[in-house]
Amino acid sequence: MTPNAEPLSNSVVIDPMGYAFAIGGAVLFSTKGIFIKLAYAHGVPTETVLALRMAVAIPIYLVVFLLLLRRLPTLHKALAPGFVGITILVGILGYFVSSYLDFLGLQFVSAQYERLVLFTYPFITLILGIWLFGDRFSWTVLPGMVISYAGIAVIFSYNLVAAPAGLFAGTALVLAAATTFALYQHLARRQMRTIGSAAFTCIGMTSAGLVAILHNGITHGPGSLLALDAPSLAYGLCLGIFGTVLPSFLMNAGIARIGARATASTAALGPVVTALIAVAVLGEVFTVFHAIGTVLVIAGAYWFGRAERRVQAAR
Repeated sequence: MTPNAEPLSNSVVIDPMGYAFAIGGAVLFSTKGIFIKLAYAHGVPTETVLALRMAVAIPIYLVVFLLLLRRLPTLHKALAPGFVGITILVGILGYFVSSYLDFLGLQFVSAQYERLVLFTYPFITLILGIWLFGDRFSWTVLPGMVISYAGIAVIFSYNLVAAPAGLFAGTALVLAAATTFALYQHLARRQMRTIGSAAFTCIGMTSAGLVAILHNGITHGPGSLLALDAPSLAYGLCLGIFGTVLPSFLMNAGIARIGARATASTAALGPVVTALIAVAVLGEVFTVFHAIGTVLVIAGAYWFGRAERRVQAAR
């Protein structure tokens, strides 16, 4: 195995393992909002929740990275200072900037609505790919996009009547998080081609984690993490492992094997899992409007994903 063992093509590879990685990462990522909401309920600030998540995750990434250096001797040669610097910046974009915007958005909107809005990032990934990276557009994917955003509009309209406070701010923040994460996916794939998905994840997440911890220290003081109670620490532990470490490796492995756009189109289980847990654990409401909106979002994403695969297979 070499650091650049992943496929180099931008086209989708019919790779069952790649799709399994992507789906597993999406399902685990869907628990993120639940743990964040539980921490918020204990009065933990946004910056501290993000820093706690990273404080749990960083030691794991460092251990994995050291193991990779021992296992892959050629990895040292690929880690030129300029390349590592770019990897750090890409990691900060995807794992700090995007995460911070998302965490802020969860202060205003429900966990299931946040997950549905984030679920539309495959469309943003497509648009950025066309605009910035020379990807092609096919009109066959447009109906799926329209159907999904119609679903978002249904739930948005319900919330506008039932719980309008902070709805516009929360939606804007989560959409901004989706946009920065979509950009991250394209940039990350280009770095993974050189050093592999695992090494990239370790460098990117560790860099973002250090920024998050520094940001929290400046905002709330260096002792804010130590002042947390046991339940908050437990939520942070779960958020760090199940909502961060495991899904990040799975998602990046999926990106490396089947590409950013294909990975982005495989996350249909995420909103369903989030909705089930949010209702059972957080006591969030789930009305007929939520059901209609969720079905539309997932149906649109399914249409979009099938159209994408057909387009790629025809090239």
